[in-house]
Amino acid sequence: QVQLVESGGGLVQAGGSLRLSCVASGSIFSFNYMGWYRQAPGKQRELVATMTSVGITNYADSVKGRFTISGDNAKNTVYLQMNSLKPEDTAVYYCYALRSTTRVTDYWGKGTLVTVSS
Repeated sequence: QVQLVESGGGLVQAGGSLRLSCVASGSIFSFNYMGWYRQAPGKQRELVATMTSVGITNYADSVKGRFTISGDNAKNTVYLQMNSLKPEDTAVYYCYALRSTTRVTDYWGKGTLVTVSS
């Protein structure tokens, strides 16, 4: 059973930075696609940033230039570096992974809360 465990959330002032980590129970290269999603109170879950197994990245327009997704296969970890944080970035951030073999299976972490104060 694949597990994704997030950490690094917390309270930060606007303009500050945080780095989220997602540790996977296995090589991150075993997933076709990993990423970060977020869900703010009263809103739907939305994509923040994704990365394929060959390193192609994609970002939501709202975070481009401020957030960076990266991976360290030696540590089975995917990171989300978040700079210039804004109050509207406040949300629970979820790690996501997709594996496609004979079937497509996706996995979610339990989330980590990021709160940005103004």
